[in-house]
Amino acid sequence: MSSIEVMREALGRYLESLAAIDLDELSPADRFVVLDEWETARRHQIAASYALIARLEQVEGCPPVPITLGDVLRISPREAKRRIGDAEQLAPRRALTGEPLPPQLPETSKAWNTGQLDAEHLRVIQKFFRDLPDHVAPAELEKAERTLAEHAVKLRPDQLEKIAHQLCLYLNPDGRFSDEDRARKRGFVWCGGQQVDGMSVGRLIADPELRSELDAWFAKFAAPGMCNPADQSPTTTPTDEIADRDLRSHGQRQHDALKALVRGQLGDPKLGQHNGLPVTVIVSATLQDIQNKTGHAVTASGTLLPIPDVIRMATHAYHYLALFDGVDGQPLWLGRTKRIASPDQRIMLHSKERGCTRPGCDKPGYLTEVHHVDEWADGGLTNINKLTLACRPDHRLLEQGWKTRKLANGDTEWIPPPQLPLVAGTNDFHHPERLLGNKDGVA
Repeated sequence: MSSIEVMREALGRYLESLAAIDLDELSPADRFVVLDEWETARRHQIAASYALIARLEQVEGCPPVPITLGDVLRISPREAKRRIGDAEQLAPRRALTGEPLPPQLPETSKAWNTGQLDAEHLRVIQKFFRDLPDHVAPAELEKAERTLAEHAVKLRPDQLEKIAHQLCLYLNPDGRFSDEDRARKRGFVWCGGQQVDGMSVGRLIADPELRSELDAWFAKFAAPGMCNPADQSPTTTPTDEIADRDLRSHGQRQHDALKALVRGQLGDPKLGQHNGLPVTVIVSATLQDIQNKTGHAVTASGTLLPIPDVIRMATHAYHYLALFDGVDGQPLWLGRTKRIASPDQRIMLHSKERGCTRPGCDKPGYLTEVHHVDEWADGGLTNINKLTLACRPDHRLLEQGWKTRKLANGDTEWIPPPQLPLVAGTNDFHHPERLLGNKDGVA
């Protein structure tokens, strides 16, 4: 650590010098020159941090490396995973036999470590290789990577993207893609959280099979007049009159058809159970909001549902609704002395905790397990005020020295082992209303 301490002191002096510079003394042209030097220095520092990230290992008692990195640097788990993935491509490797191997992107790594590339350059090169089919020869891939790295040190990322596009056409002039190539790209993700109006944006890349199945479903159920939520009694057998007064766009009709498809499956006993409950929507709300038809409820995935939507959904079977007092947030008391939490208790835990209670964890309630704050083996009771939710990786931490306890307000505090670079605390991620001063956490 001695060399690290020397570096820290030097970096501190450098930053102090930067803060003391009178930028007004620089000429307009010199300002660009200085910015170029600072950008190169910043890229050097980022490259050095990536070299360290590539050497990270899971510390006993800590969450997985991406989660720990995100907590320590106060970055999102997605950004932490991205940096780890980048570092793996840019760092030297070792074969199973122990012999050293070059980085996955050797020429890009050289330019990266000399401070000549930005993260945007790296994204262009990574996308180029993701989009190539598997039949391109390894020798051609090596030449392509070298070419892109050479151009990247001289071009902006948007200019490099054009070079990459032309190179992709050159290597795959016939546009041939195998089933494996297409399967690798398939997926559906939500693009961030809910927008301020409650709507969500998703990104779907469908394989030919899913596209054909959706087309067949939409052909019937996205037709004018079908599954129209604006009708007092939505129907799947619309008359010409109902179809004529349907003012929805093509996209809106497809949205409503997809909702009808999913709604028709949720709660079906054939789907089995998930964590002891039917596969369905679990909603928590206050009695006052239900009566006033205002405000929002919260699902076990953390989705905010306007109360009118909750009331409308309640007309369909198989949904669970847990009610709280809007004044003090008091749920129903559900005491049990069984080892396994009852379905009713799981519903109340979904409603109170909304997700994993370890500080910083964003796993929703659907992806958690029930944990006894006072261990069952040590005489702990399966009572609602002695239970909490933890995702599976965080649940394992409790076998590695972590402790939990219930605070006076009912929140769960997680306490790490003293040797870890983490602090004790509670998780407000699933309760944004607490950040606005509502300490009771009432939905």
